[in-house]
Amino acid sequence: MEPLRVGNGDADHAVSALRAGKPVVLPTDTVYGLCASPYGEAPVRRAYELKGRDPSQPSAILAADVDMLFECVPELRSRVGPILRALLPGPLTLVVPNPAHRYRWLTGSNPDVIGVRVAQLPPAAVSILARVGAVMATSANLPGGRDPRTIDEIPDPLIDGCEAVIDGGELPGTPSTVVDLTGDEPRVLREGAVSTEEVLARLSGQAASGAVSSRG
Repeated sequence: MEPLRVGNGDADHAVSALRAGKPVVLPTDTVYGLCASPYGEAPVRRAYELKGRDPSQPSAILAADVDMLFECVPELRSRVGPILRALLPGPLTLVVPNPAHRYRWLTGSNPDVIGVRVAQLPPAAVSILARVGAVMATSANLPGGRDPRTIDEIPDPLIDGCEAVIDGGELPGTPSTVVDLTGDEPRVLREGAVSTEEVLARLSGQAASGAVSSRG
């Protein structure tokens, strides 16, 4: 069956698909994402198989807001909570401690850490995330393929395998900046939509207020 392509204000089909464990394509503040419910292993495995993604590779939890992120991973409230609030929402993927090994099907080969995002979503995706709370998100491409900034750049096998494709127009096309917050000092693992200098400047502001040092 041809996936339903919907735009602003018509999110019911995508929400129903996610709740039923089926993959969808959503626009983010960076690129189009292949998304599924993060709350069980089967929906995530289905999305991985559709993309051809190795199960040893991690994917991020994309939450509607920081408070929802804390609901997903409660341990973040005290450990890195102030830093998350300083950096999010925005085009960042933050690698954070996962001491309870939550969402093992998302963490790849290292369940001790997990990637989290709170994006500044296009209008077409805002209501969807608000209703489902969070999704698993990975770029809507095949392994090694380009990060899609438009629906037309998404490979046909992904389009055909998704229950809904949410068209948010042309996106920036630059992937998120990945920041590791699990060590003694924050590390930028991949520079993307946010420069390393900007990330470090914002973290320095937190250090001045005592938030970064409280992670230890």
